[in-house]
Amino acid sequence: MSRISEINIETAPENIKKIVADHVAEGHTITAEKRTLLHNAAAFNAVEAGSYALDDELARLIGKRAADFYEYAISQANGCLVCSIYFRNLLKKNGIDFDTFAFTPEEEVLIDYGRAIANNPKRVPEELFTRLKTYFNEEQIVVITAMGVMMIANNYFNDILDVTPDRLA
Repeated sequence: MSRISEINIETAPENIKKIVADHVAEGHTITAEKRTLLHNAAAFNAVEAGSYALDDELARLIGKRAADFYEYAISQANGCLVCSIYFRNLLKKNGIDFDTFAFTPEEEVLIDYGRAIANNPKRVPEELFTRLKTYFNEEQIVVITAMGVMMIANNYFNDILDVTPDRLA
């Protein structure tokens, strides 16, 4: 059971209702994580708006599918049930079974990098950076890394507050 309740959007303050309306208008869903973050507009904007802005930039630079694989690998390595279920559902919706999918070399290095930064950010192997630089330029690596940090923050938020996962499709 979650340590913090999910906000009731119908009875939420007007500023929170506006954030929800804007978020939904942008095509996003309201998840358990978001209903928990919505207890405070600044917290929601920092974690969610920051993540979405970086995710959009990452998708622009490396492609949506590669970004999703990367973020899912981080969530799996962190053991975050909430985000792992979210990405598993997203991939399943796109007809992708992560466990059996044939990844491109670029996707494989992203998955390896995501797992490495989630498992031990202070000891990412130099060999992995060499592989990253084979496929991605410095701007891309900065955005990839920044998105990884945001993904880890999302995972920690969910795990620390024991946010209830949304259902597996």
